[in-house]
Amino acid sequence: MPTEYPLLNAVIFASLGIVVLAVAGSILLKLAPLKMWRELGEERNVAVAIFAGAVAIGMSLIIAAAMH
Repeated sequence: MPTEYPLLNAVIFASLGIVVLAVAGSILLKLAPLKMWRELGEERNVAVAIFAGAVAIGMSLIIAAAMH
């Protein structure tokens, strides 16, 4: 799949990584036992915000390692 143009490769893999991260995030929102957006927006739950950030970073690291 890689092309001979490094910049094009970077754009392709970055786009693919963003799509995979969005899909994984939407699956997480469906599987979570609470309404995460309500907890973040209305309740301003800091623990949920830290959890969501940690999950996003963790998924990003896994996707980056898989693409590397």
